[in-house]
Amino acid sequence: MISSTPLDAEALYLQLREGVAALLAATPKPSYLAGITSGGAWLAERLQRDLGLEGDAGVISSSMHRDDFAQRGLAMSAQTVLSFDVNGSHIVLVDDVLYTGRTIRAVLNELYDYGRPATVQLAVLVDRAGRELPVQANYRATTLSLPEDQLLELAKEDGSGQLSFVLEKKKVGA
Repeated sequence: MISSTPLDAEALYLQLREGVAALLAATPKPSYLAGITSGGAWLAERLQRDLGLEGDAGVISSSMHRDDFAQRGLAMSAQTVLSFDVNGSHIVLVDDVLYTGRTIRAVLNELYDYGRPATVQLAVLVDRAGRELPVQANYRATTLSLPEDQLLELAKEDGSGQLSFVLEKKKVGA
């Protein structure tokens, strides 16, 4: 079951843009954005453009390092593409929803496959609480509580790129 949510993803994006701009201004160089597939990658790409940053934002996938890889298999999402040297860089990871922290753990493992960054910061649109691992965002546009049986996902409209959120019932066994 899918339902709409009263969260305004576009308004939250504007807050995220301001927060990421502040993070980058306070971060030593070289610094780069890397979005977590898929919602975080959409956000990082848009932030890269809107903030006037040179080059392309990185895309990073959690699929190869997930602790539930045996059940999920390889996701059909984009794979990791980092057009910058990770070693010694300051990286701002961007994601749509921070929930248990397991995706962030997997992404950090993937990132370290490419080198050793000087620092890693995390910026998210929504922190929905319910952490299983000690992970927190350096910047969050909003915090939201949802029942455990619901998933919050970012959607992007084809053509316009308009962002919105959808709520889904979690599949049994997921």
